[in-house]
Amino acid sequence: MSEPILIDRTGDIAVWTLNNPAARNPISEADTVTALEDAVAAANRDHTLRAAILTGAGSAFSSGGNVKDMRDRAGMFGGAPAELRQGYRHGIQRIPKALYHCEIPTIAAINGPAIGAGCDLALLCDMRIAASTAVFAESFIKVGLIPGDGGAWLLPRAIGMARACQMAFTGEPIDAHNALEWGLVSQVVEPEDLLDAAHQLAARVCANPPHALRMTKRLLREGQQQSLESLLELSAAMQAAAHHTNDHREAVAAVLEHRPPAFTGR
Repeated sequence: MSEPILIDRTGDIAVWTLNNPAARNPISEADTVTALEDAVAAANRDHTLRAAILTGAGSAFSSGGNVKDMRDRAGMFGGAPAELRQGYRHGIQRIPKALYHCEIPTIAAINGPAIGAGCDLALLCDMRIAASTAVFAESFIKVGLIPGDGGAWLLPRAIGMARACQMAFTGEPIDAHNALEWGLVSQVVEPEDLLDAAHQLAARVCANPPHALRMTKRLLREGQQQSLESLLELSAAMQAAAHHTNDHREAVAAVLEHRPPAFTGR
């Protein structure tokens, strides 16, 4: 059996590729959930890694939940209501918890349809680039379900409440150019240029001090839920730590000496 996620690394950038193209890369299977969790945990431990790109094998980014398993009441979709609740909590809901707490910047390279939980998976990444062939649908309502993996929290923060309601209440897809106009993605490119564009963005991110990058991401996350006063306290503590890194001293020296910096992650 093939690996549920392929992991490739070029320098300080990892590429995580969902690897079930025949089924359009669903993410509800237990092995895929575990593989995504493990990839994030490994990235959090590895301070030589500075960014990750998430994409899908084949023509789709991710179809979300496995509809055949829903029909057959199989896997996480089987059992009594109490068992189904636990199936979500200890199954697919582990993905938003893992990716939300991923310490390195993440880029979704959306190569094709991102449907249901697949749309939410893209939203869990910090930055999103779409191929012109990509489509997005918060389509749970079309199979008689609700956004069960965090979409009701993620989507309004990405595109605003009115447009999130439109997507969630109709279940209808939007194309890549609408996604760009609505702010769901920041860039649309031709399919053959997608991974190059994602790597170029990742390289621009990785040009910066890695510890400061991780702390900046944490502050952006905390800023979504903390008061200004609490965030300022956390910022002061992190800034004090940043001032004592070698990379801060190197960055200041490079600015003053008009040369490119050479960061070491120290």
